[in-house]
Amino acid sequence: MAEGFAFSADNLTVGYDGRPLIRRIGFQLRPGEILALIGPNGGGKTTILRTIAGQLAAQAGTVWIGKDEQSGLRARELAKRLSVMLTGRIQPELMTCYDVAAAGRYPYTGRLGVLGSEDHAVVRRCLSQVHALEIADRDFARVSDGQRQRVLLARALCQEPEILVLDEPTSYLDVHHRTELLSILRRMSREQGLAVILSLHEIDLAQKVADRVLCVKGETIASSGTPEEVFAAGNIEALFDLRSGSCDARCGSAELEPPEGKPRVFVLGGAGYGTVHYRRLQRQGIPFDTGILFDNDVDYPVARALAGQVIAEAAFGVISSFSIDAAVNAVRTCGTLLYTGVPIRAQNACFEDLMRMAEREGIRIVRDADELD
Repeated sequence: MAEGFAFSADNLTVGYDGRPLIRRIGFQLRPGEILALIGPNGGGKTTILRTIAGQLAAQAGTVWIGKDEQSGLRARELAKRLSVMLTGRIQPELMTCYDVAAAGRYPYTGRLGVLGSEDHAVVRRCLSQVHALEIADRDFARVSDGQRQRVLLARALCQEPEILVLDEPTSYLDVHHRTELLSILRRMSREQGLAVILSLHEIDLAQKVADRVLCVKGETIASSGTPEEVFAAGNIEALFDLRSGSCDARCGSAELEPPEGKPRVFVLGGAGYGTVHYRRLQRQGIPFDTGILFDNDVDYPVARALAGQVIAEAAFGVISSFSIDAAVNAVRTCGTLLYTGVPIRAQNACFEDLMRMAEREGIRIVRDADELD
C-alpha cells in the first residue's frame, strides 16, 4: 500500500449476484483531492461507489482506507472513516433538519443513540459549514431540494470521515444550488483534507470541481487522469457514443446537430456575441456560415459545432486577405448578413468593409435571427 493516500482501489472488480460488471478498476486518492466518476447511465458508476463504500462486496481486488483494507474494518469503524451520501429523495417523518443531520453521529453514540454535548457541537458545526444552521429547526420535509442536499451533506460530515462518497449529489438541484453544493465540497476538501469520490452527470461540473476523473464505460475503465487528460479531443464523444451533435471537450458543452442544407446566412460573430445567434439559428433550422473568428475566441467552439463553414484565423494573429476574400464570397453566397453587434476594433475593422459591401450589393443585413423568414 503506497504512503500518503487516503483511498485506493487495486485491481477491483464489481458487480451483482456473482456477475462481474466492471473489471480492473484501479485508482488512488490523496487527502484533499476530489475524484469524479462520469459515464453513460447504467454504466456502473453507482455499483463502483456502493462497492468502495462497503455496501456491496468486491468480487475481486482490494479497497484500501489509508493503510487498512476496507473488508477488514468493522461497520462502526468504517462509518467513522468513510461516509456515504447516495441519490434519493428521503422522506423522514416528523424530523427537523437538525435531527436528520444529527443522525450522522450514529457511529459515536452507542446503541441508544443519545447525543452528548460534544455530539451536538459537531452537528452545529457541520450544519454551519454547509450554510444550513439557519434552517436547523425547520421540518426537513418542507425545505427545498437544495436545502435538503446541504442537510444530507451535513449528516455525512457529522460522521467526521476521512473519505466522503457521493452518488450524483447534484440531482434535483437547479444551477444555483448545484454550484453552491460543489463549491462547498471543493472548499471543505481543501480545508479539511477530505478525500471526495462522487459521480456526476454534468461533465462540465466534473471538469471544474475534480482533481481526477474516472470514465466508466463497458467492462473496464475507459480512461482516467486529470481533467486536462480525460477531456482531450474525442474522449467524451467516445465515452458517450455521441452519433448526433457534438461535445467540445475543452469546455464540456454539448451541442445538437447543425442545421442541414445550403447556408442561408453569414454571421459576423466574435467575442461571445455570436453564440446566442448560432444556437437560435440551429433551433430555427437555418443553416449558416460564420466568421471571421480567431480559434481562441469564446464563439469558436459553438461555431465549429453548428456552422457549415467557419472562417477562422490562428489565435493572436491578424485577419488575412485570404480570410477576408473567403468571407466576401460567403456573404454573397448566403445572401443575408447577420451582424451580431460585436464591437468593431482595429483587429476586426474588415467587418465594416463587409457590411458596406453588403449594402452596396443589396444584400440583406439583419441584427437578429428572429428577423429571418
